[in-house]
Amino acid sequence: MTSRRARRGAAILALCLSSALATGCGAFGDGSAARQRPSPAVAATQPVVASSAPVVMFLGDSYTVGERGRRPEDTYAAATARLLGWQPVLGGRGGTGFVAGTRIRQSFGMLFEGQLGWRPAPDLLIVSGGHNDWPYPPRQVAAAADDVLDRARKRWPTTRIAFVGPLWGSGSPPRAALAIRDALRQVAQRHGVPFIDPIAERWITGDRRRNAGNAVRYIRPDGIHPTDQGHRYIAARLAADLERLGLARPTVKN
Repeated sequence: MTSRRARRGAAILALCLSSALATGCGAFGDGSAARQRPSPAVAATQPVVASSAPVVMFLGDSYTVGERGRRPEDTYAAATARLLGWQPVLGGRGGTGFVAGTRIRQSFGMLFEGQLGWRPAPDLLIVSGGHNDWPYPPRQVAAAADDVLDRARKRWPTTRIAFVGPLWGSGSPPRAALAIRDALRQVAQRHGVPFIDPIAERWITGDRRRNAGNAVRYIRPDGIHPTDQGHRYIAARLAADLERLGLARPTVKN
């Protein structure tokens, strides 16, 4: 470095390295550590995540990771993690399910292997799906769900698992969707996994297209996907259920 500005920057960097643990320092900044530290009023509004925050993985469809045009951090999964102080890892893809897949056939089993299964064991795995599986035979969907839970159990034997049944954009899902929901509940029971049922708990009521129920606020005009407010609402409902089940602050089983 030959310029005066560069020499000054090098000096500031050296000072930061020698005093960072004591005071903190902004990279190549002119302000003091005190000026760069947020005020108590600002700090109180900023979320604080402990270094020991639980690691929670989600596997799901567009409700979980976001449909086209929506960022994953704006979904109910990310909102749930913010509410409960988790470190989330979101896996899945829009249009997928236990059997349902995109044109390249990425079902939940494939997505689990490609996105989640190679990672270190999380404290909690939340599998949320079934919405896109309603056109398929319930037995076929149940067998695929069995496979996903078997993979997770074998890969991470100490990880807790929660199963969220199909999310629906109205209070009146078709009979085929209810059959898928019932089949997935039985899978959860066989594996000893808690089953959260948004349809039975009536998270969404009425119908957006008929201007009825809470769907007017929580579901987009497509009649399927949640609004921003809807994602936050779903997160609050899920967090309450996880609290009831003792999974709001999960740790791996010993």
